[in-house]
Formats: sequence, C-alpha cells, structure tokens
Amino acid sequence: MKNISLFSGYIYLILAIITGIASNGFLKTTEGFTKLTPTIFCVTSIVICLFCISKAMTIIPVGFTYATYGAMTITAVTLFGVFKYNQTPNLYGTVGLILIIAGVILLNVFGRVK
Repeated sequence: MKNISLFSGYIYLILAIITGIASNGFLKTTEGFTKLTPTIFCVTSIVICLFCISKAMTIIPVGFTYATYGAMTITAVTLFGVFKYNQTPNLYGTVGLILIIAGVILLNVFGRVK
C-alpha cells in the first residue's frame, strides 16, 4: 500500500512540474497580465500546480519535493526560453543550471529523509 501512495506522490509531483513549466513558460505572453486569454491560462495552470505540489508534499518529503520541482521547472523554463524566445543563457547561467541539476541528483540519491 505504501508503494501505491508513493507512486501517487510522484504523479502529483510530475503534474506540478508540467503545470509549473506551462504557467512560467507562457507568462511572457500575458504581456504583464494585459492579455486575457494567456492570463487565464497562466493563472489556472499555477493554481493547478500549487494544488499538485501540495498533494505531493503530503506523501513525499517537503525538501525533496520542492527541490525536484524547482530544479526541473527552472531548467525546463530556461530551455523553453531558448527554443521559444531565442534567449540563450551565458556560460555562468549554463554552469548554474548544471549545478542545480547536480544538487537535486545528490539530494535524491544521497539525501533521503528518514
């Protein structure tokens, strides 16, 4: 039964990451919340994101959940900016992303909460 619960926690975490990427990736299209349709999309997706991350945190430890969510969302939104808006990070930005990903890998592999 514990594995099913843990599995549902990861499903919520994945949904939080996807909706977080969607809301943050398309935030620029709202033009400062002056365009109604993109604004509704962004607000709706961030509310779903927060719901999913809160559900994930009831099953998976908070630090692990938020670190994974943050790293995956930051990395994906940066890649989204590269492909959609042609905004390439410089060397320091790239190294920073690599360090974020490495930190989350270390947390997930070695930093388990008891």
